Order: sequence, then C-alpha cells, then structure tokens
Amino acid sequence: MSSQAQPHHLALDAQALREAVEAHQKYLGGRSGGRRLSLTYADLSNTTLEGLDLREADFAGANFHGATLARANLTRGILFGADLREADLRRANLSKADLRGCCLRGANLAGAELPGCDLREGRIALQDKLDGFRILRHEHRPGELNYAILSGANLAGAQMTGAVAMSADFTDANLSGAQMAGAKLTRAVLDGADLSGADLAGADLSGASMKRTVLTGANLEHATLDDVDMSDVLRAPPEQVLVGDLPLDEVLAEHEAYCDSEGAKGSVCDLSKVDFRPMKAMPLRRFTAMVARNGIFFGLDLQGAQFQGADLSGSDFRGCDMRGADLRGAKLAGAMLTRADLRDAKLGPLMIADGRFVRADFTRATLRNADLRGAHAARARFLEADMTGANLNGCDLTDAELEV
Repeated sequence: MSSQAQPHHLALDAQALREAVEAHQKYLGGRSGGRRLSLTYADLSNTTLEGLDLREADFAGANFHGATLARANLTRGILFGADLREADLRRANLSKADLRGCCLRGANLAGAELPGCDLREGRIALQDKLDGFRILRHEHRPGELNYAILSGANLAGAQMTGAVAMSADFTDANLSGAQMAGAKLTRAVLDGADLSGADLAGADLSGASMKRTVLTGANLEHATLDDVDMSDVLRAPPEQVLVGDLPLDEVLAEHEAYCDSEGAKGSVCDLSKVDFRPMKAMPLRRFTAMVARNGIFFGLDLQGAQFQGADLSGSDFRGCDMRGADLRGAKLAGAMLTRADLRDAKLGPLMIADGRFVRADFTRATLRNADLRGAHAARARFLEADMTGANLNGCDLTDAELEV
C-alpha cells in the first residue's frame, strides 16, 4: 500500500488545522470559544505539531505518517488505530494515551513519556456506503512497533500484551511493570532497560540483546530466549549481604562512626562489588571516602547522602534518587547513572588543603537521561561521558571538562 493518504483519511488545510488547535487551547484553559480537538481519520501526514499542548485530543484513525510531534503533550489522547509510521515523537508526553492498534513502525519515541499507555493490538472499523463496515488497515499490522526507537522512553506499566516490536530499540527504557505477555520482541535491543516486575510470559525474545537489563521480579515463564545476550543482567537482590562475617548494615555503621569521629572510632572497609539494594533506602547516610568500586545501588533512595571523596568507579546508580547528594571529589569513572535524579547535587571539587582540590570524576560514565537540574558541577570531569538526553538546565558547569 502506498504511504500516501488513503481515501478514508480526510484532507485538512493548514488554516483549518491552526484554528482547530487554537480552539483546543481555549478548551484546555476553560476559555470562551473553546472546543476539544477532534480530528478522527484526518490526514496529518508530514505535518508539524511540535511542542503543542494536545492533551485529551481525539486522533482516532488519523494518519500521522512522517509527522513531527516531538515534545508534544498528548496526555490521555486518543490515538486508537492511528498511523504513526516514521513519526517523530521524541520526548513527547503520551501518558495514559490510548495507542491500541497504532502502527508505530519506524517511529522515534526516544525519551518519550508513556507510563500506563495502552499499546495492545486493536482494530478500527469504518462505515462504508457500499460495503457496510470495513477494517481500517495500514501498510503494516496495527499494534506494530517494528524498528521503532524507544530508547530512554518511560513505558512503566504500559499495556503491551501481544505487541509486535521486532528489532525495536528499547535501550535504557523504563518498562517496569509493563504487561508484555506474548509480545514479539525478536532481535529487539533491551540493553540497560528496566524490566522490574514486567510480565514477559510467553514472549519471543529470540536474538534480542539484553545486556545489563534489570530483570528483578520479571516473569519470563515460557519465554523464548534463543540466542539472547544476557550478559551482566541485574536480577533480584539477595535477602542479606555479608561483608566478611558481618551484615552490611553493621559495616556501614562502622564506616559512619569513622566519619563522625574523624577516624578515632570505627573503620573504613572495602565494599567493592557489594549489592547495597537490601538496604532499601539510605537517605542522608555518610559514606565519605568509601571504597565501593562496581557496587550496586540501583534504584535506591540516596537523597542527601554524603559521598565526598568516595571511590565509586563502575558502580550502578541507575534510577537512583540522589537529589542534594554530596559527591564532591568522588570518583565515578565508568559508573552507570542512567535516569539518576541528581537535582541540586554537589558534583564540584573537594578541597583537601589550601589551594588543593580533587575533582569529581565522571570519565566514561553513563548519564543518559539523568536529571542534573540545579546541580553544582564546577570543575567536574566528564571526559567521554555519555550525557545523551540529560537535563542540564540550571546546572553549574563552570570550568568543567566536557567534550563537545
């Protein structure tokens, strides 16, 4: 079938579209003359709706082939049966949107917000004068995500039962709690994706790449895993962690005593390769000068924690809440901080004597989609760091080492 609009799609000129969008803005604001946007079965192929507020709009059956919807707000929008092939939806907000039966083949949803959205297969019927009701068909089957780019997208709790997403890119995506039973995910890229609590029962993952994927609580019963690369996957944490013969919480208490007494009490231990997740949450804890290379902190609450001068090289801080944490002079070379919340964190230099300081080192660290708004990162070293999609608004990067 041609990519051009089919007869069941209604042509819409630029003026009519502009007026409809303006009326929708009034509707959302509760102003006089407002009217909810309803463009069902409209031909919107290759149009630009970038950054627009389209909450609750009805686009059922519309043709968005090749359209630009980057950063658009489509919260609770109705896109049932829409054709979104090759559409640009980067960082769009599709929270709780109805995407049943959508064709998203080749669409770019990198960094998009899709929590709770419905991506299950669905079909839409049109009334025809001659044939009665007939199924609206796209070039490819509805509910398809083949070759779609969803890297860094938030799909927490998404309904994707039976979805077809062959060769789709879910790198670093949040798929926690997603319903993906029976999904076709052959050759999909799920590297670094968070599949905590996801239901993948009976899913076909043949040939998929799942390096560093988080599988805590995921249901993989009867899933096909032929030729799947599952190197360094993160599974459920142990119930208890021992360091030597001591429980982890006792060792941490000893370290904090050392910090509080400036070395007079307690001791510093090497906690490299330790899984800290059984601690559940560690806000405001004192880990100054800690050695914890390749530690696992995934998803922990570390608000206000003190890591001044700590060696955290290669550690896993993905999804951690590190708001206001003190990481001055910390070594985070090669650390994973994807989706970490570092708002207002202290990432600057640590003064060790008059005129002497140690930089915070993020060399080769992964900070994809991390939130660094308001962070203080003066003189920090970010050489070869991956900061794709990171929010740097208001981040102090004075004299920081950045490769641009």
